[in-house]
Amino acid sequence: MERWGYVEVRPKAHIFWWYIRSPQRVSSSTKPWPIILWLQGGPGQSGVGHGYFLEIGPFDVDLNPRNSTWLQKADLIFVDNPVGVGFSYVDDLSEVAKKDLQVTKDMTELLKELAKEEIPNLQNSPLFLVGESYGGKIAAMVGVSVARAIRSGTLKLMLGGVVLGDSWISPDDYALSYPWFLQVVSRLDDNAVGKATMMALTVKQQMAAGQFVAAYKTWADLLDLIDSKSGSVNMENFILDTTVSSMPSNLAARPLMSLGHSLAVTNNDFNTISDTVNGYLKQKFKIIPKNYTWEEVSLQVFDALANDFMKPAINEVDELLSYGVNVTVYNGQYDVICSTIGTEAWIARLKWGGLRNFLSLPRKPLHYCHPFYLADGFVRSYKNLHFYWILGAGHTVPVDKPCTALYMISDIVQSPAN
Repeated sequence: MERWGYVEVRPKAHIFWWYIRSPQRVSSSTKPWPIILWLQGGPGQSGVGHGYFLEIGPFDVDLNPRNSTWLQKADLIFVDNPVGVGFSYVDDLSEVAKKDLQVTKDMTELLKELAKEEIPNLQNSPLFLVGESYGGKIAAMVGVSVARAIRSGTLKLMLGGVVLGDSWISPDDYALSYPWFLQVVSRLDDNAVGKATMMALTVKQQMAAGQFVAAYKTWADLLDLIDSKSGSVNMENFILDTTVSSMPSNLAARPLMSLGHSLAVTNNDFNTISDTVNGYLKQKFKIIPKNYTWEEVSLQVFDALANDFMKPAINEVDELLSYGVNVTVYNGQYDVICSTIGTEAWIARLKWGGLRNFLSLPRKPLHYCHPFYLADGFVRSYKNLHFYWILGAGHTVPVDKPCTALYMISDIVQSPAN
């Protein structure tokens, strides 16, 4: 069963959503069937197109079945978020969100409508907000908003947890990780490391002073320096030869439209996904405005949120943990832009009372997709904080390690299909 539609989350602002019920759905009083809401990165990327066809949906861009689809373990909701992305639209361009807080409010309104009217299962199935890259930052913020609404009684929903995949939670921690991480893997020499470190420290100072626009410019300059001194290292997966030049030309116009953009998407794939969505999906849905053309990335939305881009979301993670909400972090080993080192750094800065115990625990190896003597990754859990280190993956774990990602998400959402 599938449902889709638009919700007018505020006057002149319409979010498109698409719910897919798992054919494996079974449930019991002790283990309810979960629902995953997928939040794409950018900001400005389409979850309906990118998340569905390139990462976790039941079909790939050529409409062939995907054997690693997360639909095997949970129902899925894809959204084009924020408004102005993909099939979501505004009647007036002034209504495009200019603050992450507005994006959060819009998503909360969407969930209120979906739980009340559109998706019957949403009130009795645990909902997991899964965000990738910048979508992870939004997932943390939406998680806090939803948790507050549930506590106040304005939203009837079970929040199963918030999942942060290679997520843009703390820009200064990531910036500071780039120089020595890239030196260790032989992509920067000691001369470049010194200059890059000074720039990263400037990013940290500017963020601490609330100068987020200046921090963004310094951070973009840092990426330019790294590109020139590293032989154009792939910031999403440093062991790949593919560089930003393989991306569609309009993406290269922004320093970090690669944030959340899978480098599995070549120019040919990009054209194919556009054709598939504007052809197959528009015919399937039948409710998309006639003259509206879907695009995978909205640079307009990205630019509108530029002033908030460098704002961290560590406090939101802390608030979720204090509410007892399950927070799961996963990170790909080869990711640079949202590196594991940077993620470990912001986790170590949490104020959560269980942090010391969490950090003191040993990691457990994961043997999901290999014989017992090979590890797919590691996990550490204490109370409601969980961290998965995924080996052999870059920024987009479901693309790079689909089997590992499938088993991991099954564990996270405690799927009855295990």
